[in-house]
Amino acid sequence: MIKTIANRQRGVSLSGLLVWSVILIIAAIGGMKVIPAYVQDAEIKSILSTIVNDPEMQGAQSKDIRESFSKRAMMNNINVVTANDIEIVKDARGLSLNISYQVKIPLVGNASLLLEFNPSSFKK
Repeated sequence: MIKTIANRQRGVSLSGLLVWSVILIIAAIGGMKVIPAYVQDAEIKSILSTIVNDPEMQGAQSKDIRESFSKRAMMNNINVVTANDIEIVKDARGLSLNISYQVKIPLVGNASLLLEFNPSSFKK
């Protein structure tokens, strides 16, 4: 009877708990380093979308579009791209804005993570 109860009891050993704790901590630290890059990408997409859907920007010159982006990027503290990085396309469909950039995130020692982003927006 005692032997069958011991066989049914399950639990986590101290070493198992430590291993899983280390894995969880490493994942959390990695997430804290990567998440800001994705948040900033979402802000850049939002700015591009706002500019493209602004009726005043449909007929604006490239200089005005870049100036509008610069002002909005400054307010959102975006420093990974500049207004000169924007590819502006005006055609029969309307205004389209594209940016391609990379973010290099140092992890440990000489190991880094390179993230590539290509946000774009066009008039629907």
